[in-house]
Amino acid sequence: MKRILIFIFLCSLSCIATYSQSKEETTSINGYMVPVCVYQGDTIPSLRMPILYVFKPLNLNSEKKRREYNRLVRNVKKTLPIAKEVNRAIIETYEYLQTLPDEKARQKHLKLVEKSIKEQYTPVMKKLTFSQGKLLIKLVNRETDSSSYELVKAFLGPFKAGFYQAFASLFGASLKKEYHPEDEDAMTERVVLLVESGQL
Repeated sequence: MKRILIFIFLCSLSCIATYSQSKEETTSINGYMVPVCVYQGDTIPSLRMPILYVFKPLNLNSEKKRREYNRLVRNVKKTLPIAKEVNRAIIETYEYLQTLPDEKARQKHLKLVEKSIKEQYTPVMKKLTFSQGKLLIKLVNRETDSSSYELVKAFLGPFKAGFYQAFASLFGASLKKEYHPEDEDAMTERVVLLVESGQL
């Protein structure tokens, strides 16, 4: 098994080296279109390996730790797609706002966006548990590199940002929470990377 893994690793390294020194093309081999690299006149079929993360094994020696880890995996799988969608929506909204002629048109569009977001996401948010909601706030910060409070303030103004922050604080949450992958969120980052790569 180790020999197979070493062989696959060496093949991927040679393809990466070949790819970096040449231009990628495709060719037909036995009727199948495959990516190839032309390197010093040789046409070599190439394979792009997906990123695989390898972490130190977890010490889940108690039932409580296993349940906590499984809950974290479940929560990440549920909230990460929402955080990625929020990031995409923010980028699209920002780019569209840049095309509008004046502030009045921008405010009109933002009101439409806010209404659309409430209609689309209110049913989804109602289904989230408290811990999933708190995790979503952090994952939005991870994806957008801005806190949820800053995003609401930038798009909807400081009054609404303050209102939503006060509402969140009633439940013991904060829209200003930040994501720290090296410290308190290290386990979450591990799970996120494994989910993104399809390993979980």
